[in-house]
Amino acid sequence: MKKIEAVIRHYKLEDVKNALTQAGIQGMTVTEVRGFGRQRGHKETYRGAEYTVDFLPKVKLEIVIDDAEVAKAIQTITNVARTGQIGDGKIFVTNLADVIRIRTGETGPGAI
Repeated sequence: MKKIEAVIRHYKLEDVKNALTQAGIQGMTVTEVRGFGRQRGHKETYRGAEYTVDFLPKVKLEIVIDDAEVAKAIQTITNVARTGQIGDGKIFVTNLADVIRIRTGETGPGAI
């Protein structure tokens, strides 16, 4: 089992969600986050004063998935979230030792 965390642009969320659903991948957690990478923020002007916005708003998707579906999920997210511009985001994949469904106590891939 793997946990996929994808940090993407806000306006790509619905497209990514719909594409993952069509690919047969269901269940995700979405969190609004702020951060920066190579993009380093941007400058804005407010009432004539220029200031730098360091932390940019993004959306983080978290998906727990069986090993067999990881490549499909990553390919789907990458294809749909890509704009070709700096700031498209990142995908992180980590191994999970176990998953437990609280309602039934079921563990392992069956609990996903």
